[in-house]
Amino acid sequence: QLPSSETLGYESNNNVQGEDQNKLDVISNRILKRALRFTGKLGVLASEEEDTPIDLMPDNPKTQDILIDEGEKYVAVFDPLDGSSNVDAGIPTGTIIGIYEHDESCSFDYDCYGDDCTEQEALCLANTLQPGINLVSAAYCLYSSSTFLVLTLGSGTYGFTLDEQIGEFVLTHPNIKIPESSSVMSFNEANTHLWDPPMQEVAEKWKDGKGKSGETFKSRYIGSMVADVHRTLLTGGVFGYPADINNPNGKLRLLYEAAPMSYLVEQAGGLSTTGMGRVMEVVPEVVHQRVPIMLGSKNDVQEIIDAYKGWDR
Repeated sequence: QLPSSETLGYESNNNVQGEDQNKLDVISNRILKRALRFTGKLGVLASEEEDTPIDLMPDNPKTQDILIDEGEKYVAVFDPLDGSSNVDAGIPTGTIIGIYEHDESCSFDYDCYGDDCTEQEALCLANTLQPGINLVSAAYCLYSSSTFLVLTLGSGTYGFTLDEQIGEFVLTHPNIKIPESSSVMSFNEANTHLWDPPMQEVAEKWKDGKGKSGETFKSRYIGSMVADVHRTLLTGGVFGYPADINNPNGKLRLLYEAAPMSYLVEQAGGLSTTGMGRVMEVVPEVVHQRVPIMLGSKNDVQEIIDAYKGWDR
């Protein structure tokens, strides 16, 4: 544990997205890189706090070169501290992780020179630009009243809780199944007037009790994705950050937020959509690409999908 003076407040610099970096962002990023470094299983790593995918074991720790090693099997992408802007207010935060297989076509000639090396590095960097359907595992940790770990390996979603007495995660939520219908929506409703018309229409019907379920929806929004999705997984509902006039491509990052969370929700029997298509099928073009996302209870998300049919942005 670090003194509060070293964990609260902001760093003097911004991350690659131009966002203020909380001190805990930097600390969390460093801790995760250190932990993943010693697994001996990773070839490439991409983080929200890094400009590009990086080398886990550089000769010079101050460099951020890509690690290209044919002996490594997996690619890890993660958001080291989701909801970090809420840290100073004591609101729950979390870590999101996605794991992909390392593309065997990624090979590197260490005797290459100049542009030849750049071309080979670009091929290996493409290992991180995979759609969610290629995920072999996804997980999140929620730091709240307890420390929860929710994990999928592609055959169901399972929840674990940290037992601090023994220092182990204990299975407490086996084979999580999200309710197929709900009456809870989890959105930043201050942006409702900026959303796509189909999303506005669905939200208004839900609030008026005129949606397909006939239920009058309640609003439950924390503003920390991991916390909101955790509640949605366990009790049902729809969490979303839709496209809007100011963010037509959405706000959440595809690679290390939207895709891993979508995988967890789908493995629990839910759905996840951008409105225009399945989040898991979107192929990222850049590491920090953003997408709209609405995920949660199957029937409620399907209502959003149906509303977007025939609509053209």
